[in-house]
Amino acid sequence: MAARGEFSSRMAFVLAASGSAIGLGNIWGFPIKVASNGGGAFVFTYVVLTFLLAYPILMAELVIGRHAKSDTVASLVKISSRKSRPLAFLTGYWGILTASLILGFYAIVAGWMIAFGLASAADLIGANAQSEWLTGFSLNRNLTFVAVFYLLTIGIVANGVTAGIEKWSTRLMPMLIVLILALIAYIGTQNGAAEGWRVYLQPDFSRVLNPDLLISALGQAFFSLSLGVGTMMVYGSYISKSENLPKLGATVAAIDIGIAFMAGLLVIPAMYVAQANGVTIYNESGALIDSDGLIFTVLPALFETMGGTGIVVSLLFFILMTIAAITSSISMLEVPVAHAQESLGLARKKAAWVVGLVIMAVSVVIVFNFGVLFGWVIDLTTKYSEPLIGILFCVFAGWIWKRNELLQELQQGKPDVENSFFWKVWPAYVKVVCPLIVLMVFMHSFGLLNV
Repeated sequence: MAARGEFSSRMAFVLAASGSAIGLGNIWGFPIKVASNGGGAFVFTYVVLTFLLAYPILMAELVIGRHAKSDTVASLVKISSRKSRPLAFLTGYWGILTASLILGFYAIVAGWMIAFGLASAADLIGANAQSEWLTGFSLNRNLTFVAVFYLLTIGIVANGVTAGIEKWSTRLMPMLIVLILALIAYIGTQNGAAEGWRVYLQPDFSRVLNPDLLISALGQAFFSLSLGVGTMMVYGSYISKSENLPKLGATVAAIDIGIAFMAGLLVIPAMYVAQANGVTIYNESGALIDSDGLIFTVLPALFETMGGTGIVVSLLFFILMTIAAITSSISMLEVPVAHAQESLGLARKKAAWVVGLVIMAVSVVIVFNFGVLFGWVIDLTTKYSEPLIGILFCVFAGWIWKRNELLQELQQGKPDVENSFFWKVWPAYVKVVCPLIVLMVFMHSFGLLNV
């Protein structure tokens, strides 16, 4: 079997794991949920529930992965008893399939981001015909940029943990943060931004306990940390045994919350700036325009009202979105690649290209059957599959893995963990509370729970 990689430092892991968590869903999904669910009330609830729900499950994935030092399937098998081994295989392969399908539709959207960014560059040099092709929804455009995005993602993953994932995560994440801050500063100078900030930052606490808001915030907290497909389990397997896992996991959760919050500081005010400039942000029924419409209709229309400056702002915005997409896609591809490398014995580069091209074929099938498959694959993976796998990860950490082995793993990076508040609360919490809450989210998304 090929030698395993390992993150060279704590900061390298934090940036890579944060990059995995901070994807397109955080940059454009989170602000839409904020705007649709009471503004600041949703932000407050999301922050609380991320640490009440998402952080404990993140810790389950990290500790299992570091203990086993292997891919998702092998990691779950290692902590299983003979009776639970079939469930370990089922859960591991289910996670690999789900990660692959998510990447299948994710690459299509990421390709659009690249195309819109290049369209802005084309506008800068007056190449209007090329810009129109890049922003038009055509089969050739979609296939071209799906391929471009996969080449970027496969190229990074093929170089391994240190020279690939770590190298590019440590470069791209600081760029992402700088771009968000620069765009926030610029949008903040525009007419209408103050109203957007007021809506975003001023919570209406009467809505905090609204059942629909709670369910929506629970779902966002769960999905925003890339939970339920094994990405964090695989990344956890690349962490040194000397690292303090509870502290490391809390750092990743905090950065994820911070970036999502910053995205809201950018996108929500931008929506109100667009409205002040005559751009429609509500549909005919009076509801806020959906995510696709916001990113590919409302914001481009806003950029057009800014003249020459708007072209530069547009270019920076779509560079930001592309960076967010790549830092997440490399973690999704790493899940099946790690299995192909470690359990099937393929060399790293071969595993990355073989697996990557197979998943690209899935994206091509979705592109050719876009109207039927795109929304269906999104719902199948994010609404149904991820919550169920998340519940199973809790079962493995809380019910199947021997408690003394779990404690010993945590003690390697924090010898006094047994006396900490974390150890007094987390084992029982991940065993009982988390599965029940995630099950509630799942049932609500499936229409089985009306609250």
